[in-house]
Amino acid sequence: MSYIQAFLLGIVQGITEFFPVSSSGHLVILENLFGMKIQPSVFFHVILHAGTLVAVILAFNSDVKRLILEFLRLVYDIYYNIRTGIHNGWKQSGRRYRKLVPNNYRKFMLLLIVSSVPTFIIGMLLEESVRVASVNLLAPGIGLLITGVLLFIADFFPTGNKVPKEVSYLVAVIIGVFQGFAVLPGISRAGVTIVACLLCGLNRKFAIRYSFLLSIPAVIGAVVLEIVKLNPSEFSAGMAGMSVLGFIAAAVTGCFCIKMMLKIVKRKPFRRFSVYCFFMAVLAIICSFAL
Repeated sequence: MSYIQAFLLGIVQGITEFFPVSSSGHLVILENLFGMKIQPSVFFHVILHAGTLVAVILAFNSDVKRLILEFLRLVYDIYYNIRTGIHNGWKQSGRRYRKLVPNNYRKFMLLLIVSSVPTFIIGMLLEESVRVASVNLLAPGIGLLITGVLLFIADFFPTGNKVPKEVSYLVAVIIGVFQGFAVLPGISRAGVTIVACLLCGLNRKFAIRYSFLLSIPAVIGAVVLEIVKLNPSEFSAGMAGMSVLGFIAAAVTGCFCIKMMLKIVKRKPFRRFSVYCFFMAVLAIICSFAL
């Protein structure tokens, strides 16, 4: 892989990450069509996703700040309640406990944490499958077909109106499971999580926020795992430079594209994206046999 190819893959990542069309599927298709030999490929893909993570954090910076604040407050409230329990037992007093979920943002933060658990477990279980699927065109083609079907049926379900306080933790687990399978190339993380949210009755605007904010712990976890597991013998100075270049290209492109793309995703029916996924799926499958 050349530096120009790394740069172009970063741009593709920055554009496709925010549409429900599978950025990882597009990366694998391009790498296979143009014969790019990327070692380690999964690490490079994760670094590109980390680039678009910058765009997500900037676009949802007020949500991110509030969620972090609520997490810190939750930790303190748990500590306060433990101390209160000890005090009440020792002094035989009736000091009041603090509510652990006093508002929508606190509930939203807990839902994101709950969703991240099955994502992490499934991602670990499918780790080897992801590496195998990343070296051929058939796997992303099948993944894009699955994404297209899910997007197509999503428009036929009635619009939900659930907000965080009305969403159960079981629903959060279901959404996390959907996101877990999105580690496979061709299955759009944004697409399947938004569809899962809509099928569970979430408000469309809230579903999109949920999907993009849920990517933050998923990508951070993936980056940490890939760095820990990285074999120094597989990594060269050239690969480090290309990873940095791809990261910057994905981050800059994502920052320019995310707000425009979020508006399109919110307003346009998902059938349009499903048609595109079907087209790319057929192209990938045909090329997998032709090549």
